[in-house]
Amino acid sequence: MRQSSIPGARGRVRPLTLLGDPALVTPCAEVTDFGPELARLVEDLFATMYAARGVGLAANQVGEGARVFVYDCPDDEDVRHLGHVVNPRLVRADGIRLRGPEGCLSLPGLEAGTERYDHAVVEGFTVTGEPVTVHGTGFFARCLQHECDHLEGRLYVDHLTGWRRRRVLRQAARASWRRER
Repeated sequence: MRQSSIPGARGRVRPLTLLGDPALVTPCAEVTDFGPELARLVEDLFATMYAARGVGLAANQVGEGARVFVYDCPDDEDVRHLGHVVNPRLVRADGIRLRGPEGCLSLPGLEAGTERYDHAVVEGFTVTGEPVTVHGTGFFARCLQHECDHLEGRLYVDHLTGWRRRRVLRQAARASWRRER
């Protein structure tokens, strides 16, 4: 595989926005310019996701208010799904609602049992403006729903209630990355 065809190979690793940053709770704007700046953002998102050892990353997690996310995520059968979606719309989330562990690069080191549907369909565009439809099941469906939530200004903790929500927010308040800000 040529170096230039590896996602993120030409991108730069950007600092992650962390819980408490207003960029994470602000809905992202539609992308209207499918030019070189968007291509650079997608490369940077891949580079940042790989550096942080994540499986998905939305633009607002690096402080950009654009509706775009990247992913390199397995499904429950360990099939790898690799790509990006610009202006994604979650057009279907159905099937069984399963509670499973969910984390986020914007809340490093934390995770909580979060309910998500086990099937999701996202429609949007590629970095060059071509229409794309992405189908996900299992863990990959969770990833798609998680990243679409980010672009709406929601975090996985927003889906939690009761003791699960209190526990993860308490852990976040004590986390070293919160004190370093």
